[in-house]
Amino acid sequence: MEWFGDCSFRLDSPPDSPCNAYRLLLRSLSLIPVSHYLIAAAISLITFLYNFIECHFLQDLFSGFAGDPIHLTYHPSSIIYEAVVSKCRILHGRYLATPWLASPHVQTCFLNFFGRPPRFSYRRQLFNTPDGGTIALDWLTSSDVSGDVLRTNDVFLDESTPIVVVIPGLTSDSSSAYLKHLAYHTAKCGWNIVISNHRGLGGVSITSDCFYNAGWTEDVRTVVKYLHDEHPRTPLFLVGTSIGANVLVKYLGEEGENLPVAGAVAICSPWDLLIGDRFISRRRVQKFYDRALAFGLKGYAKLHQPHFSRLANWEGIEKSLSIRDFDHHATRVVGKYETVDTYYRRCSSASYVQSVSIPLLCISALDDPVCTKEAIPWDECRANKNIVLATPKHGGHLAFFEGITGSRLWWVRATNEFLDVLHSSEYMHVQKKISKPSTPLVTSIDQGPYVNVTDDGMVAALNNEPSTDNVEELHAIQEDSTHGKVLEDKVNEKDDPVANAKQGGSSSMAQTSSAHDSVLNDVITPFKTYLGPLTRQSRWSTWLLVYIAIATSWPLVGSALQIVFGKKLRTTSRERKKEECDDGERERGPSEEGGIAAATESMAEEKTEESGQRQKIDGEGKRE
Repeated sequence: MEWFGDCSFRLDSPPDSPCNAYRLLLRSLSLIPVSHYLIAAAISLITFLYNFIECHFLQDLFSGFAGDPIHLTYHPSSIIYEAVVSKCRILHGRYLATPWLASPHVQTCFLNFFGRPPRFSYRRQLFNTPDGGTIALDWLTSSDVSGDVLRTNDVFLDESTPIVVVIPGLTSDSSSAYLKHLAYHTAKCGWNIVISNHRGLGGVSITSDCFYNAGWTEDVRTVVKYLHDEHPRTPLFLVGTSIGANVLVKYLGEEGENLPVAGAVAICSPWDLLIGDRFISRRRVQKFYDRALAFGLKGYAKLHQPHFSRLANWEGIEKSLSIRDFDHHATRVVGKYETVDTYYRRCSSASYVQSVSIPLLCISALDDPVCTKEAIPWDECRANKNIVLATPKHGGHLAFFEGITGSRLWWVRATNEFLDVLHSSEYMHVQKKISKPSTPLVTSIDQGPYVNVTDDGMVAALNNEPSTDNVEELHAIQEDSTHGKVLEDKVNEKDDPVANAKQGGSSSMAQTSSAHDSVLNDVITPFKTYLGPLTRQSRWSTWLLVYIAIATSWPLVGSALQIVFGKKLRTTSRERKKEECDDGERERGPSEEGGIAAATESMAEEKTEESGQRQKIDGEGKRE
């Protein structure tokens, strides 16, 4: 660096010095027009933004705007795929995003700020829940969009026309653009559709102390039961979007086959809330969505400030800058979860996929900027014969704009086609009165409490632990069985004295073995308690779990068993040898004892004679 410092002061540098080279370079750069520098800066900025927003316009251009095929995941012997999805032309076609919206971020933002929804108005019905809450049901019937009848505020439904119940996403209501797209085009297909708004949304006040969250399935359960009771002969279908899709899948897994729903569609589900929480706070572009959704949640809380101030941490809600912050200060407190991660684990729908027992179509974009593809339960969907998972390469979050004008949503057309084919087939689900499937095995920290609403309006916590009465009853049964076994043993002993006499020598061994059996039962019983639910869910998972447990814990278990039972086994072997020796001595007769005594006397006489001869020889030697 010394020569560079000299260049700034010496003007008579030799021609071959580095100073002249830099001087010539700067002079050459100064001859380039400023506009060229601006063009280069613009190209660099465009390249950066192109990659930052994950634009795929050039890929679509080079492919001739042919679009990308839809990847379908399903069970090899799935009847739903063979009889329904295989006839859906849209799901077996290609999806091409609107060229000027060729980015998941641009599509998602355009949907929320513009969306281009069709214009119409709903018919509102206020539904009161058993706990005193209020839900706004916004209806749109096929006659509303066709204009065949005079419009009134009352809802009159034809029993033969199917009903589609929609569960909105986080902080969304019936006025959202994507829900208007779905409602209008579904009604155009001749169906009736109802948007079941979340509590406190859709311009309705909260009238109870229950709030909705990502795993709150009580409202959809109540609404479905109400609609089925009002229209028992009308087929019911469910559509969930974003968080509503998570609620939908969780509800289907909880109910199993015991629900009056013919089919369902889940759009852009987050699947695993814990993975989604890590993803949305990972990159700078995802943090933008995190802030935006947190802002919407804070706006929801401000609409119902009296309730949140009384039931949650209002100061923390006002300072929340992310979804996790809001869930920590509000959702976790109101739902009485121990931690935010506990709330995420309990409310994630991925663990309920295996229990879904009705036809279900799931659509998730691989470039979804809000619900990452990392959370998609690929293997669980493939293992369930009732589920077909469609994963387009592009689409954003709930967007999927198509056409040159961007006036249509691809997932709306795919949903309507799937429901129409399913309705015309013989594979619609019919409710079966059977017990609910077993819930996933969770740890103690994940056992809630999860609030449940009773008929009298009280909010109680669900608990999987047995009640005190059940525990006392279980102990009473165990004591009775033990007492009966003891009586039976006593009777057997009285009836068979000969066998008891024969078994007298091995009594200590029997006592030792019974003690070992009791210890082993104490060790094995807890494992049976936890392996029972696993066995009912999947036998393959059970055997895999047993193999892993044996392979990983056998060295430690073997050492522990050797330390605990080694001393007892050695003591038992010593006692056994001692008893054998005692039994041998008892079996020897008196004749053997007399023979031994005679032999001993003869040996003593021989020794006496030998000693006398030796003394005689020694005496003669001395005389000589």
